[in-house]
Amino acid sequence: MVTDFFILLRQELVVTAIIFLLLFVKLGKDRSNESILGWVNILLFLNFAYGFCCNTEGMLFSEMFKTNPLIVLEKNILNLAIWLISLQSYSWLKTHKHVIEFYLLLLSTLLGMFFMISSGNLLMFYLGLELSTIPLAAAVNFDLSRRQSSEAAMKMIISSAFSSALLLFGISLVYGVSGTIVFSEMAAHVSSSPLYVFAFILLLSAFAFKISAVPFHLWTADVYEGAPVAVTSYLSVVSKAAVLFVFVSVLYTVFKPIAGAWYNMLFILSLLTIIIGNLFALRQNNFKRFLAFSSIAQVGFIMVGISGSSQAGMASVIYFILIYVFSNLAAFGVISLVSAVTGKENITDYKAFYTTNPLLTWILTIALFSLAGVPPTAGFFGKFFLLMAGAAKGNYWLIGIASLNMVVSFYYYLRVVKAMFMDDNEEPIEKLSIPAWSKLALYICVIGIIVTGLASCVYDYIFSLSSGF
Repeated sequence: MVTDFFILLRQELVVTAIIFLLLFVKLGKDRSNESILGWVNILLFLNFAYGFCCNTEGMLFSEMFKTNPLIVLEKNILNLAIWLISLQSYSWLKTHKHVIEFYLLLLSTLLGMFFMISSGNLLMFYLGLELSTIPLAAAVNFDLSRRQSSEAAMKMIISSAFSSALLLFGISLVYGVSGTIVFSEMAAHVSSSPLYVFAFILLLSAFAFKISAVPFHLWTADVYEGAPVAVTSYLSVVSKAAVLFVFVSVLYTVFKPIAGAWYNMLFILSLLTIIIGNLFALRQNNFKRFLAFSSIAQVGFIMVGISGSSQAGMASVIYFILIYVFSNLAAFGVISLVSAVTGKENITDYKAFYTTNPLLTWILTIALFSLAGVPPTAGFFGKFFLLMAGAAKGNYWLIGIASLNMVVSFYYYLRVVKAMFMDDNEEPIEKLSIPAWSKLALYICVIGIIVTGLASCVYDYIFSLSSGF
């Protein structure tokens, strides 16, 4: 039993150990930021590498905690993302006064996400969700001198509190109807009664808040803009991916008996999310707001894949999130470097960017092409598999409208590329010196964008792990 505890909880225990180690370093003598960042980046890499060891399946605490190879893979994707974010944030953090506090907040949220992904009942899921949300709101307010950062944190807290209220109300109704909060037992009590459908709508609304689906997206752009770039990238990638992993698992297992009802809801939500996300992205000048609405549109495509309610649907969602990690973090990596050195975050500031920073321009271009779904980047294959999974239901209106919106997205992504390569600028951004850690992260992201799409074994491996759905 003790052996099972340490093996099944190994990823959570490693993250907890890193948190305690950082606390001891904080209490000890002062160290340079460069030294702290170097050791933390090494620890996060070891954490990511260790995630591939002892890949077992099992449950703990009367099914409150569960794990299997697919869940381990999902956690490893999050470990990879937080490591890349740490590498990219080197230029910003090396001059910051609270480096250790930054990592304590992010690792605490990561620990909450791990428990949320491994939750076997609604109580563990809610505790993990709150553990991942509260420290993240503090991280949004990490630029203490900026009023906009405090405003973004307040908006996030208010929206999170509202979504948590909806979630708790839905959980109470589900428990009242089914008499259990254990996921494996709830499926037997699921029915299409009006009360149960209403409870599901409340749960769906809470999930939609967390993943920024329309019309629950109104907090997203303001929070992304006000937060530091590193926290914005964390919100856009890690936080959203963790909730989506749980969302698709709950839909496919607990609420599969009412798949017909939630398919219609996802149909409406996905179309609204794709269309509204694209239309608002067309109007943005601030890069973080631009990527905020871009991420909203990407969530719409993910929901199209989820609507397929099949093994292919599960595999395509995880595959796309892996691609999204590389693509979005490549874009945020360039933005983070430019913001840390120059303070510029608007798209118009990037005019003639190629004349002074050709390497960063090409990296950002490849990332935007992947987000747009331009072949042969991985983003094309990711969206292709999502649309194919959604097409399994035979609703070609959904697939057709989603495909047309991919064409719309080409315009606002290429608008940025045009500004960097073709527009004139009397005072372009000066040539930037790229730290070794940041350069490593950018190279990993670019290689990931190319290899993940062209290597079919990646999708095949994820599909094989999704056999239980």
